[in-house]
Amino acid sequence: MKNTDYDAVVVGSGPNGFAAAITLQKAGLSVLLVEGRDTIGGGMRTSELTLPGYHHDVCSAVHPMAAISPFFTSIPLREHGLSLIEPTYAAAHPFDDGTVALLKNSLEDTAAGLGQDRDAYLSLIKKPVKDLPKLLPDILGPFPIPRYPLALASFGMKALPPISWTANRFKTKQARGLWAGVAAHAVQPFDNLASSAIGLVMTSAAHIGGWPIVEGGSQSLANALASYFLSLGGKIQTGFFVKSINELPSAKAVLFDVGPKQLIEIAGEKLGTSYVSRLKKFKYGMGVFKMDWALSEPIPFTAKSTSGAGTVHLGNTFEEIAYSEKITSDGKHADKPYVLLSQPSQFDKTRAPEGKHTAWAYCHVPNGSQVDMTNIIENQIERFAPGFKDTILKRSTLNALQMQEYNPNYIGGDVNGGLQNVAQLYSRPVLSLSPYRTSTGGIYLCSASTPPGGGVHGLCGYHAANQVLKDLFT
Repeated sequence: MKNTDYDAVVVGSGPNGFAAAITLQKAGLSVLLVEGRDTIGGGMRTSELTLPGYHHDVCSAVHPMAAISPFFTSIPLREHGLSLIEPTYAAAHPFDDGTVALLKNSLEDTAAGLGQDRDAYLSLIKKPVKDLPKLLPDILGPFPIPRYPLALASFGMKALPPISWTANRFKTKQARGLWAGVAAHAVQPFDNLASSAIGLVMTSAAHIGGWPIVEGGSQSLANALASYFLSLGGKIQTGFFVKSINELPSAKAVLFDVGPKQLIEIAGEKLGTSYVSRLKKFKYGMGVFKMDWALSEPIPFTAKSTSGAGTVHLGNTFEEIAYSEKITSDGKHADKPYVLLSQPSQFDKTRAPEGKHTAWAYCHVPNGSQVDMTNIIENQIERFAPGFKDTILKRSTLNALQMQEYNPNYIGGDVNGGLQNVAQLYSRPVLSLSPYRTSTGGIYLCSASTPPGGGVHGLCGYHAANQVLKDLFT
């Protein structure tokens, strides 16, 4: 193999780009990590989006997958400045009547709060909570050859049904609403096959590692990854927006933390026409309309315990949320959408000036939408927290296309790097024995458009890097 400037170049400093770079550097290779913006982080950035002293997470804000990721938990990020904060409750789901369902760290306490659905909740979640830690390396990766076939089969029986089918286990609006709020992280209609998988993983994660936030904001996670990578001898170059693979230093392997569309734009001339044609068929899901607020005081929820949750799911009943997700996936805008809301300043005093607060929220919108959802989102919050609008000092908004402008990986505002339906769960971006390889030797894909998909877990990059090691550096 001819001499090159580096053994590997990784393009993109999101969680997957860092995971790939760290995995290769740990293996003794020389690695350069390239980032288009002046700051690292991808979806892990924090910025003063509203007023000075108010620190907002631009994209990801709460990190249940980071807390249980087999990659993140295997590296010494705490030694490099990472501090995770666990809110009192993982999630809250308030209702119009002033009650709230709580997803707590304790499995038994969560079940006890669901009344007559206690046993149904335990029946659904108890075994996944027990099995998930050993199953995660298989579930969160390419299509697995199972190491624990019986446990995986048991998990699969619960993960494969649609969200709507799983909801039929429950009788109370509290349990059905709580399930709807968590499962809607799948960002797809509730009648899609295998849509229960993400809800099952996310619910179980609350009882395994919690749904933590990062002290100082998500940027602190990126900074810890960078610190560790540099301590291993890796190199980072920022402010280098790659438009062509020919602009990169020579390397035995190039790994792209980008989506299929960007890969074609950057390296299409080196990829086979058949492969490019298949990449163009990759499907994207709903976009998001994202908001941040500087607040004069905490959000005044009617159900007071809602304030103890790091994540709040707004949408009232299961039926309302299912309807809003369905019409949004059909290309329409919901008047009362499902809203994900977080108020990190309740738990992290570094986020805002003393006595003040920050809040973060988004709703799903049709892919590529430019519709302003500001009033609709704020009305949904006001619905469960009368007086919320009076606390707003300043707001910042990003529509779906502006999300894409901010991060080119978010095509049409799709923050998951592509639709995660059953057809693209493992066959992303194409059906292949190794989805991380492209049609050209030495060029690899390591983004959320590969298994296991979206989320701050780093496993797309980790698996891609291991494929590189197997192919080129054994």
